[in-house]
Amino acid sequence: MDVSASLEALIARFGERLRRAARRTGLRDQDLDEVVQDVRVRLWKALDSGEKISGVTASYVYSAGRSAAIDLIRRRRDERDQSLTVDSGEEPMFAAAAPTQLDLAVRRDVVERLEAAIDTLDPRRAVAVRMHLAGYAREEIGDLMGWTEPKTRNLIYRGLADLRDRLRQRGITPESVG
Repeated sequence: MDVSASLEALIARFGERLRRAARRTGLRDQDLDEVVQDVRVRLWKALDSGEKISGVTASYVYSAGRSAAIDLIRRRRDERDQSLTVDSGEEPMFAAAAPTQLDLAVRRDVVERLEAAIDTLDPRRAVAVRMHLAGYAREEIGDLMGWTEPKTRNLIYRGLADLRDRLRQRGITPESVG
């Protein structure tokens, strides 16, 4: 069996599983075809023969779909986060000086203490707070977790309030960090 026919048979057999994997990572329906195409290319590059492709298991396809979906999300986030170019009429922007070893050690300590404080939260609030702090929008969090918008909002706000209290109890305040 040739590679193209094997790939088409595999996608026909596991296409819905791929779409489910992509949906579970939070992608919308319009992104699912892109994930399927990415998986098709990945399988073609990795397995390069019809026999190998025909022998692929459902779990392998699911993992490839999940990885492709996560990579798509990361690519879009990277594109969104890229620096803006300076227009010719604006003042040029200069990069800040690199952080010192002390700065890095202090940041690492603060992050570790923050993680420890988050670990003490109610598990659902901890998930919501971690995702919020990672930059996910409230709507994305709700979609990914299967929560309603009010529930998501409530978990984030109450989780952040609990986190502030926990940090204060540990002597961590904006003044002590900055």
